[in-house]
Amino acid sequence: MNAPHDPQPATTAFAALLTAEGTALLDAVRDVEPAAELAVATRLRRDHPADLVSAALAQARLRQRAVAKFGAGDATRMFFTPNGVEQSTRTSVATYRAERFKELGVRRIADLCGGIGGDAIALARAGIEVLAVDHDPLTCAVARANAAALGLEDLIEVREADVTEVDTTGYDAVFVDPARRGGRGRIFDPEAYSPPLSWAVAAARQAPRAALKIAPGIPHEAVPEEAEAEWISDGGDVKEAVLWFGTDAPGSHRATLLPSRATLCAGRAVMLPDPAVRPVGRYLYEPDGAVIRAHLVAEVAARVEGGLVDETIAYVTSDVARTTPYASAYEITDQLPFNVKKLKALLREREVGVLTVKKRGSAVEPEELRRKVKPRGPGSATVFLTRVAGAPTMLVGHPAP
Repeated sequence: MNAPHDPQPATTAFAALLTAEGTALLDAVRDVEPAAELAVATRLRRDHPADLVSAALAQARLRQRAVAKFGAGDATRMFFTPNGVEQSTRTSVATYRAERFKELGVRRIADLCGGIGGDAIALARAGIEVLAVDHDPLTCAVARANAAALGLEDLIEVREADVTEVDTTGYDAVFVDPARRGGRGRIFDPEAYSPPLSWAVAAARQAPRAALKIAPGIPHEAVPEEAEAEWISDGGDVKEAVLWFGTDAPGSHRATLLPSRATLCAGRAVMLPDPAVRPVGRYLYEPDGAVIRAHLVAEVAARVEGGLVDETIAYVTSDVARTTPYASAYEITDQLPFNVKKLKALLREREVGVLTVKKRGSAVEPEELRRKVKPRGPGSATVFLTRVAGAPTMLVGHPAP
């Protein structure tokens, strides 16, 4: 007699991890190194089903990967899918966004495209009741398990449904994080998101408050006029852009830098014109990526009394030292036309062995340049490969005090 067909084998396999036997296996393989997996799996399969051992080892690998986003405290208790680890919001970013929702007075929110629950967890920890919606049965099962593992099941309801069919009436806000990856990798066309950006915008307009997570590279002309567009970086890396609806700054651009939470904001109507190009001064300022994405480089230039080194390059130069959270400052000691031999001679003369290479507007790869100049010595320096007034240039310096 044939065994009954399991319509959701992945969900059934995951459910086995939540049993007492599955939990014990997860504890047993928590710290297994990749090189030891085969030996450990062979030993454990003597007393446990092979499929369950494989699932536990796979989950242990995912938890190890997830530490970078969720921290060890949560990652070792949570459950993941490969896509869930890849696409989840970093905890620091999710926490910041959840606190913005709380400041806007949100108490109940519909988290559409909720995934494995990373954003729902941050929202619940901010004291907000969450309806987390996803269409995938396994993803929903993982999200429920995560809510339970972190003691948040009273604040998080997970619903398996098509997000386009969910009635969000009665919720203070909606949050939409459309899928931006397909079978061929990243999706750059907002209308190819799942669901499309146009649907998400329509859903946002029907709610008292809303936030739509989008790719940082979204064209500015695709941002609705009534939305506040915010670009968020964490530790200097741009992580996401968010379109906010129902805030007190509609039509503005904002750059927010974590972990400091420094925020630079300007309305579209009052954004400063592009700074003038000027000769390289004593200091070079490298704006944070979120500032560049938000088109707020001119605001940074005004703060440091500077201009651009080139009309197409987001490096600001000035003769004055200014402390600003929105840009890294460097003191420039040398300006050279692009010439590897001259740079190598200069670095040898200065006994530079620790060389940081940055580039903007140059086709040369930093590692390639480092191999060619072969830095040696006790000193350190930073080299910027860029253009100055249209000409390929090397700027040498060091971080400003």
